[in-house]
Amino acid sequence: MNNKIWLITGISSGLGKALAESVIENGDFVIGTFRNQSQVDAFNKSNTKNAQAILLDITNEKNIEDNIKKLISEHGKIDVLVNNAGMGFVGAVEETSLKEVRAVFEPNFFGTLKMTQTVLPYMRKEKSGSIVQISSHGGIKAFAGFGIYNASKFALEGFSEAMAQEVAPLGIKVSIVEPGPFRTNFAGNGLGQAESVIDDYSETAGVFRNKLKGVDGKQEGDPVKASKAIIDLVNSENPTLRLPLGKVALMTIGMKLDSVKSDLEMNRKTAENAVYA
Repeated sequence: MNNKIWLITGISSGLGKALAESVIENGDFVIGTFRNQSQVDAFNKSNTKNAQAILLDITNEKNIEDNIKKLISEHGKIDVLVNNAGMGFVGAVEETSLKEVRAVFEPNFFGTLKMTQTVLPYMRKEKSGSIVQISSHGGIKAFAGFGIYNASKFALEGFSEAMAQEVAPLGIKVSIVEPGPFRTNFAGNGLGQAESVIDDYSETAGVFRNKLKGVDGKQEGDPVKASKAIIDLVNSENPTLRLPLGKVALMTIGMKLDSVKSDLEMNRKTAENAVYA
């Protein structure tokens, strides 16, 4: 069978669901993860030939290892890993407890890292494979009220950028997808919020918190169009390291690049002088 085997985490809703459906329509085989057994059973009942659902908690290391080992035994390989599962979180940095921070980093960083590390040995053996990390425009530019989420995605982008250089000679491709606001459940029930609210941040983090609540279901991004763009990226001969998606993503990432360039130029002389003569 020449069709690619895709492993996509978090396909119960949003971009993950749209991507799984698009991959199936494209003729490839999907292995999708859910956190609820009833969802697994329902998916497997309606997809008997071209897809398979598994129960997987990406915050459980042993669960990841056992599932990947079983999938390789059943299918022989994984051609494409899409680390999509994760969570959103809003709250000022000071408002957020360390417990809440760890709850964000477990799926967004540690779980994604463990999934990647567990699949890589099999891709190295095949000398081929694609890893797609679903980040965010918030993985490039930070926003007041989004700092902890930003930090988790900045961390994801950091190891993925380095890893792309490490695995390129081994025939493995890595891409980081950076969507702007899309019509998913991200700003709805899927959004975590800091329990603590500090009035002094009402005009910064508070504004962002209220804005997110108000845009749910009204975002510009189309998950189906995004899915097709991701499939095209994976199937391209030389995929780019980064793929921004949406007009807002283009704007915010452009703003970040302009800001960094401005700071670089303003401090060029200072930087040049901070060396031994």
